[in-house]
Amino acid sequence: MLRGAGAYDHYIPSIVKSVTSKEEFLTAYTPYQAEMSQGVLQSIFEYQTMICELTGMDVANASVYDGATAAAEAAAMCRDRKRSVTLISAAAHPDTINTVRTYCYGTGHELRVVPLKDGKTDIDALREMLTPEVSGVYIQQPNFYGLLEDARELGEAVHEAGAMYIMGCNPISLGILKTPAACGADIAVGEGQPLGLPMGFGGPYLGFMATPKKHMRKLPGRIVGETADSAGERCYVLSLQAREQHIRREKASSNICSNEALCALTAAVYMAAMGPKGIAEAARQCMAKAHYLSRELTKLEGVEPVYPGTFFHEFCTTLPKRDEVLKAMEDAGILGGLPLSDGTVLWCATEKASKTEMDRAVSIVKEVLSK
Repeated sequence: MLRGAGAYDHYIPSIVKSVTSKEEFLTAYTPYQAEMSQGVLQSIFEYQTMICELTGMDVANASVYDGATAAAEAAAMCRDRKRSVTLISAAAHPDTINTVRTYCYGTGHELRVVPLKDGKTDIDALREMLTPEVSGVYIQQPNFYGLLEDARELGEAVHEAGAMYIMGCNPISLGILKTPAACGADIAVGEGQPLGLPMGFGGPYLGFMATPKKHMRKLPGRIVGETADSAGERCYVLSLQAREQHIRREKASSNICSNEALCALTAAVYMAAMGPKGIAEAARQCMAKAHYLSRELTKLEGVEPVYPGTFFHEFCTTLPKRDEVLKAMEDAGILGGLPLSDGTVLWCATEKASKTEMDRAVSIVKEVLSK
């Protein structure tokens, strides 16, 4: 499989399914009397803790429905009475852009898209668009085309204009890249699918959200905390929920009242099993194999890299006879890259892509192009 674009085929340790399939956990729904289910609350607390470690932030919520929802909810967190316009990079995932646009439409706010330059966010255009009514800016890292954005520089430009900076992150890449906190982000969001969740024909997935302590009360959904009971024993509680979601809905900034508990548990078990070194190794292998695949493909006549710059585990190329090549790969049992509307192809390689498999895919491309 050489396709990503938002759903990635990663190695999942067998212990992940072994733990998450236990009947005590096998529900996607948090009970209404949450404190009666200490095991579920502890699993969410551990998930929150590890998301904070991954992003460098102080606090994370118990998850939202998916990465695109997390981006839209983060945009809502940034708005106030004076600032109500959201900017989003054209290099973000198209589904994320559309989801944020839908949320903005529903609340009567405006979304403006920052154009690209060589496959990345055009920082000069961004500076021009950072007018006083802009509340927040969403940048994806790595972006939809696989390229690494100049995240710190973009963040500095956003903060100079008085807006908030949202980073949408691939969680595996955070094993080796700078954390959103190190890049100056006010909110870190992303799709949690790479953290032990199988692709599952598109779901269910989960969206993670994390932020510094000063923005904690703006986080949608719920936050599980650790405390002590009357006997002095460690226990877990729902520490924070936005009451407006329940009793003052007309003033609520979010209607997220639940979380993806089973998916969050899966991510927690995956992160615990892999550890910092394991996630970093997965990230290094993804990057190394994607660069190998890129080198081998671009040796073929007519196959050229589309965008310059450093990439993580996805990259774009031109591809003559595109439909014919992808059909030949499909017939050989290989899911090739994602065909994009401009005639190019977005390729992806994770740590599961072996050299033998990649060489076989390249040989198929070469065979079709030689005809």
